[in-house]
Amino acid sequence: MTEQNYQFPAGFWWGSATSATQIEGAANQYGKGQNIWDHWYNIQPERFYNQVGPEHTSDFYHRYKEDIALMKEFGHNSFRLSISWSRLIPDGVGEVNEEAVSFYHNVIDELIANDIEPFVNLFHFDMPLPLQEIGGWENREVIEMYRQYAKKAFELFGDKVKKWFTFNEPIVPVEGGYLYNFHYPNVVDAKRAIQVAYHTIIAHATAVQTFKELNIENGKIGIILNLTPSYPRSENTADQKAAHIADLFFNRSFLDPAVLGEYPEDLINLLKEHNHLPQTEDGDAGLIKENTIDILGVNYYQPRRVKAKDNLPNPYSPFMPDWFFDSYEMPGRRMNEYRGWEIYEKGVYDIMINLKENYHNIESFISENGMGVQGEEHFIENGQIQDDYRITFIKDHLKWLHRAIDEGCNAKGYHLWTTMDNWSWSNAYKNRYGFFSVNIDTMERTPKKSAYWFKQISEQNGFHA
Repeated sequence: MTEQNYQFPAGFWWGSATSATQIEGAANQYGKGQNIWDHWYNIQPERFYNQVGPEHTSDFYHRYKEDIALMKEFGHNSFRLSISWSRLIPDGVGEVNEEAVSFYHNVIDELIANDIEPFVNLFHFDMPLPLQEIGGWENREVIEMYRQYAKKAFELFGDKVKKWFTFNEPIVPVEGGYLYNFHYPNVVDAKRAIQVAYHTIIAHATAVQTFKELNIENGKIGIILNLTPSYPRSENTADQKAAHIADLFFNRSFLDPAVLGEYPEDLINLLKEHNHLPQTEDGDAGLIKENTIDILGVNYYQPRRVKAKDNLPNPYSPFMPDWFFDSYEMPGRRMNEYRGWEIYEKGVYDIMINLKENYHNIESFISENGMGVQGEEHFIENGQIQDDYRITFIKDHLKWLHRAIDEGCNAKGYHLWTTMDNWSWSNAYKNRYGFFSVNIDTMERTPKKSAYWFKQISEQNGFHA
């Protein structure tokens, strides 16, 4: 076969992504307040793989200079981190923790000194505990507290950080915390879940409004969404309808208001039909409409394949999105067996074409993509993890991203999840994702084979394949 040159546009963003709670460590030090992860681990450590909690993460708090040096050495020109709300403002509202201010200034300065642009996210699943105790996103008062936190972050770091994101995967706390019981507060109640989702969008729009009022020079504000294309089993009308409803719940419930400034009419009608519309206030629609984003981060791991329901849902069971579709296992699909996720690289292309055709071709980038693997130590040769599977995974996704760009999609970069092996919520260190392996006893970092490959493609701004 003839090799093809996959050259990316000049200035393409090569890098990786992390979140504060998953890498910082020092969970109970330097003035940080408790968040829901600290609390959940304290009361139910058995819910976490091998009972490893958030105080045993990658110790970025103390090792950020070493980690940033590795990013520089291995081809990063950009890097996404998140600010821990409960580190910056320990009670969630009120007094600012000056040690946190110094820490984040130092990290940002170190990145800039190494020619790595910081992309900063404000919320990555880590609600401060005092605010969860008054209801979290169910409580509308928390929106104003989030606005104050966002404003403080913009004021403190806005002269150095030019790309900001309000939320990472905001639907995950909705699904995990209020529908499917894999995040705190472990509620199963769609009515409450929908209210949480709605308040999150209002909080997002409020932060965007505040950002624009501050008129940060060359600043852009966006959101990071885990877009999971919904593919129907067949062209049958019932399967098509099932895929459409899955798309409404899991993609368009955040994508449409964030980019287009309004909710899909079909979603509103569906929730109204089932008496699950959230409580709203006058002015909300205008706030959402007037505060759309500048830039979209796209997290993509797997597609969602669905079919029409085989059986009617139990009318006495809790209302769920799953009332309207069944999952479908496509014959011949390729799987990441460690995570149970299908590998379907073309999903990247389909997402980008959808953004081009239906969402004003908004500036975007792949903000997360990656492959979690359990037991990577079995792939060690001569002291290095030979993660050829990860190289293939990244390369094949980049091919489709390249094709989308060739066809006019406004995609500007690719960030892997994640920089170094990190703590993955209740899965702790079960699956490893990073360019750099981490010995959780010594915290020693060791580049994997994929790190060397990524350095090469970043330096060449592309690859032959």
